[in-house]
Amino acid sequence: MIDGGMQPFALTLDKFLTHAAKWHPDTEVVTAREDGGTDRIGYAALMARSLRISALLTGLGAGTGDRVATLAWNSQAHVETWYAVMGMGAVCHTLNPRLTAVQLAAMATQSDVRLMVVSADLLPLARQIAERVPAIERLLVIDGSVATDAEAPRRPIVAALDPLMAQAEGDVPWGKFDETAPCGLCFTSGTTGAPKGVTYTHRSSFLHTLRLLQTDVMAISGRDSVLTVVPMFHANAWGLPFALPAVGGKLVLPGRHTDGASLARLIASERVTIAVGVPTVWLALVEHVETSGVALPSLERIIMGGAPLAPALMERIERCLSVVVQTSWGMTELSPSGTVSPASDPARSAAVAGRPAVGVDLLLTDAAGVPLLEQRDVEGHLRVRGAAVVERYFGQEENATDATGWFATGDLARIDGHGNLMITGRAKDLIKSGGEWINPAEIEAIVGALPQVSLAAVIGRADEKWGERPILLVEVRDGQPISDADLLAPLKGQVASWWVPDAVVRLDNMPLASTGKIDKIRLRTEYGGA
Repeated sequence: MIDGGMQPFALTLDKFLTHAAKWHPDTEVVTAREDGGTDRIGYAALMARSLRISALLTGLGAGTGDRVATLAWNSQAHVETWYAVMGMGAVCHTLNPRLTAVQLAAMATQSDVRLMVVSADLLPLARQIAERVPAIERLLVIDGSVATDAEAPRRPIVAALDPLMAQAEGDVPWGKFDETAPCGLCFTSGTTGAPKGVTYTHRSSFLHTLRLLQTDVMAISGRDSVLTVVPMFHANAWGLPFALPAVGGKLVLPGRHTDGASLARLIASERVTIAVGVPTVWLALVEHVETSGVALPSLERIIMGGAPLAPALMERIERCLSVVVQTSWGMTELSPSGTVSPASDPARSAAVAGRPAVGVDLLLTDAAGVPLLEQRDVEGHLRVRGAAVVERYFGQEENATDATGWFATGDLARIDGHGNLMITGRAKDLIKSGGEWINPAEIEAIVGALPQVSLAAVIGRADEKWGERPILLVEVRDGQPISDADLLAPLKGQVASWWVPDAVVRLDNMPLASTGKIDKIRLRTEYGGA
């Protein structure tokens, strides 16, 4: 007897765009232009252009497993490049334009980049990178023209991608490789340590996409128009450029400008139903809406993560925009989604980061990595494992996981009786004062709930007697008057008296890292000395 079986069907990312081009050919990818207008293209036409880019890259010597870098904003041309690189079996190494040339050059050197696709406005930065990375041969420019410069260096060769794409010859078949082949490379933000490279595989990102689409996760459907503010250069824009073609939904990209006015205009014109990004982006949108009085009736949900969300800000966003806010938690190492709070969950709150969906598992341990006997309603060090969780960092021989496959996130967390995750702090952020630990996240949550406060951060400052003492740094909303005593007053009775910060530092603008999180490394450098 011959047993039956199933067809082989490799889980490669090109299948998302191939599906969209066949079954949703006219559904649009929309990009905001610098002049306030928009560019739009259907999935079928986008796929045709992407295939031409694959042919171009192949003609320039890129092959299976080679890293092709991108230094670009969220745009149609960037999406086309993604699918072109990944579809042909090369690896898309996204570089973060908010980092320095020195940092980016170190990453490009490590990944052995020869070709880089660059937004026109980022060409000066790309040249600085290339000066430090002799292996870089070509800069292919998108989203703008290339100015003629007689003094331009002969290496690297700089040219507009579009004309070259039109001249490319031959057809490059997509998906002719194993599903476990690498597809993307992204370095961690480095907000709490040195950046490390995370390599995504086609299989891991495919399964991550299917998880995003579940009803109790992001619940994206073909009827949705999704504004993707979370950057494509960091953790694959949370997988949205894969998820939208997978269901035939409209993908709306903001380009370079993510200020409140620009986002409001795009939401209104494209009838956006879901918007995704970090809290600071939505604070800017809310402030614009409150000032201008503009209405955004199509917007139903905002999905946010990447940084703690103050309860007052969540309430303000939901009230001002008449939307449901879904909180989430994730990391570059998780591709990046770990948990999302379902829109229909009655336990939804700023403190809750959601529940894990199938494909990702959570574990609480002590500081030594020993699992806690009780996993509910206790604080522990959070570990995670799953199909889209890093096993080993790029270029490193040792695994990033422990002997049983768990990855230590560096987060402190609690899990309630319903399985809801609450991130209570970062282990590296803890302040040791007089031999005892202080958790800045608890202080930040209380102060951040004040209506006069836009952003709050607590760091340790060197202290001769205690080793470290906490100080509070705040960005006050719209310059509203509030005394230091009133900023610290809500802490009384909520935290131990010795947890109360010794000083308050007011900042006109809270420094943000490249991903929109508060940059605590910079704060410690500038304010952590004695």
